[in-house]
Amino acid sequence: MTAEPQPLSDLLPPSATEVPLLLRVLVVDDNREAADTTAELLGIYGADTDVRYSGADAIADIVELRPDACVLDLTMPGMDGFELATRIRALEGRQPLLVALTALGDYNTLDREVESGFDLHFTKPVDPQDLVRELREHVNRMGCPI
Repeated sequence: MTAEPQPLSDLLPPSATEVPLLLRVLVVDDNREAADTTAELLGIYGADTDVRYSGADAIADIVELRPDACVLDLTMPGMDGFELATRIRALEGRQPLLVALTALGDYNTLDREVESGFDLHFTKPVDPQDLVRELREHVNRMGCPI
């Protein structure tokens, strides 16, 4: 007999979700489990999340979704996170916060992120509280409501 998995919300400290993260966040990762888990965690903190499992699907829907922030994996087949970020930055109108969430952390990757227009970098696995704190701080610095 196997035990039921513990809900993610039970793993967070009680104060973690007191002030909701009022952002619309698009999570893009070809690893479905990673994408869904990231979206679920951000949702626990109050974010309204959408998930896409490829860069092509994300860019096709981004204008309609109008996210405040995009959390992007870098190493996806087809359109990788660097190309996706570059395409997002080329769109007209309000720009979302771009967050790289990747297993890569070398200087070449960080340089490519800057060139592609990313605002923040996190290496997997990320502490969800660190991600949420940085999302809040960055958006507050930009003068956007959360």
